[in-house]
Amino acid sequence: MPVEASLIQILACPACHAPLQDRTADSASDPELICTSGDCGLAYPVRDGIPVLLVDEARRPA
Repeated sequence: MPVEASLIQILACPACHAPLQDRTADSASDPELICTSGDCGLAYPVRDGIPVLLVDEARRPA
């Protein structure tokens, strides 16, 4: 379930405050929001259409 575009516009990475990119419609992977910062790049899961913006729950970049 995609996250509303209006919500994506106001959300930011809790670790570095960079904007987030919506990857919930990508069928090849789990739904997540990706930090757009080159230094951070954390991937936050989206569960049941709700972004989980906890650094402890985020996936580190590979």
